[in-house]
Amino acid sequence: MVESQTISLPSIESAIALAGKQEANLKTLSAQTGATVVLRGSDLYISGTENQVRRCQRLVRSLQNYWQNGQSISSVDIVAACQAMDTERQEDLEQMQQEILLTTRRGDRIRPRTFRQRRYIQSMQTHDLTFCIGPAGTGKTYLAALLAIKSMLAGDFERLILTRPAIEAGEHLGFLPGDLQQKIDPYLRPLYDALYEGIDPEKVESLMERGIIEVAPLAYMRGRTLNNAFVILDEAQNTTPAQMKMFLTRLGFHSRMVVTGDKTQTDLPGKQMSGLDMAIDILESVEGIAFCYLSPSDVVRHPLVQKIVNAYEKSEQS
Repeated sequence: MVESQTISLPSIESAIALAGKQEANLKTLSAQTGATVVLRGSDLYISGTENQVRRCQRLVRSLQNYWQNGQSISSVDIVAACQAMDTERQEDLEQMQQEILLTTRRGDRIRPRTFRQRRYIQSMQTHDLTFCIGPAGTGKTYLAALLAIKSMLAGDFERLILTRPAIEAGEHLGFLPGDLQQKIDPYLRPLYDALYEGIDPEKVESLMERGIIEVAPLAYMRGRTLNNAFVILDEAQNTTPAQMKMFLTRLGFHSRMVVTGDKTQTDLPGKQMSGLDMAIDILESVEGIAFCYLSPSDVVRHPLVQKIVNAYEKSEQS
């Protein structure tokens, strides 16, 4: 027997937020519940079996913290809400929905969108050393950089240091135009992009000139002790074991380190072991170090990215 229910949303802005671009969220709601979901004006029409309609209603209500204020909703938010319903974690979901990590310079509110992302943020806030391993698009570097910016601006740390191995450059640096900084900048560009989300580019340049923010290749970390700093090592799967040990032993007093990487995207030559893999094997049981693992379900980029990651994982397992 087909049933139908109508949810009247408070405004057109709420309806737009719930529906998403090209009504993509309505398709996700339908896929997650089996119900037929149609939006007309600010009225949401739900039809299907009794269980399908009830589940869809609960799902829409669980997203109310977003759509009632006109905040954007993604398919990741909907899937997370489904997981919360299925595991009876509604209270955790409500808390996560209200946790704002940072408001970007464009006014976007950055928050954890999945329970694993939430745990990652909490780990960075409570541990001096956090490893985060996961596929592209899961927010590993982005969330770490924004938390670092927030912590630095709050006065918790004096410096922000972002680094990554320039393994992709290899021996070709000598053939590129410009001085050393100009040669390595293309390999550090993703770190700059994350910084510009939280701070105006002009202010970033000023902070870099004063040494408060440093974006540098991993080789620059050798021989240093990093005190009173928030340090992020990106693309850690491209470190050698020796480089990883060198980096980890730079940890100084009143400092915090975050190491991010994707084990499936190693650029090391031949069959050389990744420093990230070795660090996980050696340190995973060490008390005081947090290890967070993100999965394709945590991808928060374009929906196609999640499908691409899933397809590659399936191919590699076959």
